[in-house]
Amino acid sequence: MALDPTLLSILACPQDKGPLLLVDDELLYNPRLHRAYPIEDGIPVLLVDEARIVGEDEHEALLARASGPAAD
Repeated sequence: MALDPTLLSILACPQDKGPLLLVDDELLYNPRLHRAYPIEDGIPVLLVDEARIVGEDEHEALLARASGPAAD
């Protein structure tokens, strides 16, 4: 289930309030903080405690697969 583009444009990282990138409809990614937020059953889980830290190699791979305001 794809996230609505309008919804994606208003979603923000709960930690730094910046824009997020959508990665293959499976997670939302904050490239500034290297945090990945899961999307479960089409619903973004934007809780700081649920985010996972992304290493540098995965960071580059996520940027290559991402779409959204920060990727353009």
